[in-house]
Amino acid sequence: MTDVTRLTLAEARDALQSKKLSATELTQAHLSAIEKARALNAYIVETPDQALAMAKASDEKLAKGQGGPLEGIPLGIKDLYATKGVHTQSCSHILDGFKPAYESTVTSQLWRDGAVMLGKLNMDEFAMGSSNETSYYGPVASPWLPKGRDGAWARQQLAGDKKGLLVPGGSSGGSAAAVAAHLCLGATASDTGGSIRQPAAFTGTVGIKPTYGRCSRWGMVAFASSLDQAGPIARTVRDCAIMLRSMAGHDPKDATSIDAPVPNYEESLGRSIKGKKIGIPKEYRVEGMSAEIEKLWSDGIAFLKAAGAEIVDISLPHTKTALPAYYIVAPAEASSNLARYDGVRYGLRVPGKDISDMYEKTRRAGFGSEVRRRIMIGTYVLSAGYYDAYYVRAQKIRTLIKRDFELAYAQGIDAILTPATPSAAFGIGEKGSADPVEMYLNDVFTVTVNMAGLPGIAVPAGLSADGLPLGLQLIGRPFDEETLFSIAGVIEEAAGRTVLPQAWW
Repeated sequence: MTDVTRLTLAEARDALQSKKLSATELTQAHLSAIEKARALNAYIVETPDQALAMAKASDEKLAKGQGGPLEGIPLGIKDLYATKGVHTQSCSHILDGFKPAYESTVTSQLWRDGAVMLGKLNMDEFAMGSSNETSYYGPVASPWLPKGRDGAWARQQLAGDKKGLLVPGGSSGGSAAAVAAHLCLGATASDTGGSIRQPAAFTGTVGIKPTYGRCSRWGMVAFASSLDQAGPIARTVRDCAIMLRSMAGHDPKDATSIDAPVPNYEESLGRSIKGKKIGIPKEYRVEGMSAEIEKLWSDGIAFLKAAGAEIVDISLPHTKTALPAYYIVAPAEASSNLARYDGVRYGLRVPGKDISDMYEKTRRAGFGSEVRRRIMIGTYVLSAGYYDAYYVRAQKIRTLIKRDFELAYAQGIDAILTPATPSAAFGIGEKGSADPVEMYLNDVFTVTVNMAGLPGIAVPAGLSADGLPLGLQLIGRPFDEETLFSIAGVIEEAAGRTVLPQAWW
């Protein structure tokens, strides 16, 4: 076996169980790859000693024919998941030095099933961003290169300000970049308005945002509590299915967690989709959509038709209002959730002449510009005189968006096919500095899923004219991730698995 970091998670699992490979060898190979790729800035904390100890324990279990479904599998963990005794700061300065005394439910379930932690992954600060440029630890560089650029040029950019290199998407940019650069076999991520699906689409990886309530949010640093949902990013549909089975499940510590059986999602791969009704919403043909995104969508429709699915035109009339409503609801919840960071109990503290001065100075120094912007928006829309005009209206629109999907599924639609992003990945520093709304528009195809609490998966389906990954999105019925996996598997097989970049860094 040559480079074991280029195995899929499923291939590595099978090699470990057949004893063709040890967990220690697999973990050490990934630790070496991470060390060589530090300039990408995907990991902000590496945990080699802990990883090797976990791998050794896995080898002992595997030698006895024991072990869980992820035994010995090295994973990266997004920095908003609490990891006991290990840096957990949601990539914000205001949580400086925070190392929780507890473990998030999702990560504890991964360790229960035998996974190995390689380290904590970079992300947009408090998950607020679409490009992984708002992190206190600096931007993540995608392993994909712009057309016409080579490794020598890219290494020069890495040594400087990274301008011209591509973003991996956000907020789970570290997760997507690490998976695409073969720095882990899979990664935890989170999705508030598209932060799993958009970076997956930008990096040629697969990412699923499960139904709201499918995975526990306990121990995850909150952005917008009614929208946030945990999920995996991996290289294949099968790998995501394997990871989600371990991540999902009821948690009595989370009041929004659903008490429902967790299927073996991997078994849904390879099922026939003949007769499945796939909805094509006319509202997703947005003004100015590029020809290559149109073609990608048409190709996806053709793939599903060829597999026996029935294509049905549908209408989701309130789609156009989803983005503005999202950018009222999410900042409103963020302004409430982030009020707890005041310099009193943990994290950063900047001294002041009195407690109010200390609060102001701490929050000014601790929060980045994007987080401050969203806190201010949220505080404004929740304030007296504006609450009814903005927040209440946005929540009514959210109800209408959810109803649009319910009516579509009542017509017998099994899943909805749309583009995942309006374009391929853009360059670091290219968007958002002058006009934040330009950056927010990257979520135009994904926010409806969070507003309605539905599952959505992004799967690679082709390349742009510049040779960069493009993804399609499938939106499913509540708690019907199995159907999404089966349909996504058909697209993956028809489009051909995306060949991820060779190391140039």
